[in-house]
Amino acid sequence: MRTTRTGTTGGSVRSLLTALRHRFAGAGVAAALVAGVLAGAAGAAGTPAQAAGSLPCDLYAAGGTPCVAAHATTRALYSSYSGALYQVRRASDNATRDIGVLGAGGYADAASQDSFCAGTSCVITVIYDQSGRNNKLTQAPGGGAAGGPDNLADATAAPTTVGGHKAYGVFVAPGTGYRNNQTSGIATGDSPEGMYAVLDGTHYNGGCCFDYGNAETDSNDDGNGTMEAIYFGNIKVWGYGTGNGPWIMADLENGLFSGVNQHYNANDPTISHRYTTAIVKGGPNHWAIRGGNAQSGGLSTFYDGVRPNVAGYNPMRKQGAIILGIGGDNSKGAQGTFYEGVMTSGYPSDATENAVQANLNSVAYGAGGSATTGALHAGGAGKCLDVPNSSTTAGAQLQIWSCSGQANQIWTRTSAGQLTVYSGSSQLCLDAYQKQTTAGTKVVTWPCNGGANQQWTLNSNGTVTGNQSGLCLDVTGGSTADGALAELWSCNGQSNQQWSLS
Repeated sequence: MRTTRTGTTGGSVRSLLTALRHRFAGAGVAAALVAGVLAGAAGAAGTPAQAAGSLPCDLYAAGGTPCVAAHATTRALYSSYSGALYQVRRASDNATRDIGVLGAGGYADAASQDSFCAGTSCVITVIYDQSGRNNKLTQAPGGGAAGGPDNLADATAAPTTVGGHKAYGVFVAPGTGYRNNQTSGIATGDSPEGMYAVLDGTHYNGGCCFDYGNAETDSNDDGNGTMEAIYFGNIKVWGYGTGNGPWIMADLENGLFSGVNQHYNANDPTISHRYTTAIVKGGPNHWAIRGGNAQSGGLSTFYDGVRPNVAGYNPMRKQGAIILGIGGDNSKGAQGTFYEGVMTSGYPSDATENAVQANLNSVAYGAGGSATTGALHAGGAGKCLDVPNSSTTAGAQLQIWSCSGQANQIWTRTSAGQLTVYSGSSQLCLDAYQKQTTAGTKVVTWPCNGGANQQWTLNSNGTVTGNQSGLCLDVTGGSTADGALAELWSCNGQSNQQWSLS
């Protein structure tokens, strides 16, 4: 067994190129991989572009492990792909429209969705497979754990930018799920495969199970080793890693694995980049977990070794269905946001995955207005919203304090509408105490749970309003002193209700 943590940063492109040349010398594929890394390096340097021959499925094919499923609502994953990415259905008349790319190998035509859905709401009905195998994802049926069909994702709930272009991700709220039980080319039994996904690292929970990958074809729990999928979240019922999560783990059925067993792996860290690259790959008595920041830098290896030391996982008994947002038996209590992902035939090399990561860096995923990280400045006081003494106690009332740049003053607005902060090692959410909706309600920190009292809107007029109450985030009494408490109050246009997240 080998358990390592390695990385390839933007500053080590030259060494990666050398590794690729040695790894694939004489195999006829080095040129394509090197082109992909060079394109990624150029994009990361400030020129977002999708260069022909350098997109993820081109890179996997060049590495001898071609994509057999390729799903994205944001962009093409082959340089030659010019078809539909996904389909939306609008509520006003149930009409549907396929949303394609702006050009071959290009980005999503978000303007087409916006015009089609104007004045009404839309859901995502189909996520097409770009591999040509028709492994598309549609509304998940019921399964052994929960009835169905599952809910469909709100088509506008996860706005983003990619390559400087507006696009939308797949926002999975609890109860939402996609599936394909009749696939082509997906690994079965103990056959090798790989998969990656780009996810919103700030949108997760402890429900079971936000997965993407290989699952049972009957939507039931068919026993140990009958699935192999990326899991992302912070449930601790089975395996887990360091900190409070979220963690990238593998859902192998009847267990989420962070390493060789169903328990703790000290090498599997909490990883919550706004755009997180998550990788799981497996073959005969060998599998790995890798991950990184999709916006910059390389990948780290969190586990690389033998199959779990529990009966039923060696050999594996994979069945070859594909799931998104749910568990293999349709467990659907989880939440998350998906932007793109693929599944491969064969066990991809680290070098191939590093080249894919470089491409992800190059396309410059951005918040697109859906998420911003920084200090939440109280305009009237010239101070910052602060977790007192970096408290990790649920229910600690927030205050304003002189801006310090410390973690207890750094807030992230997520695609789920939350405002999250790290206090100590705990990720907490801005919360209206006890779901109260009256003026004077305390504003506190609380474990993130997806509740309406943890949903906030940052308005263009500088106010921050609670989605549940409609009240404004307010500094009590208009005080400008360190330690002045935050609360909810009727919006009045005063300076103590002016905020900026930057």
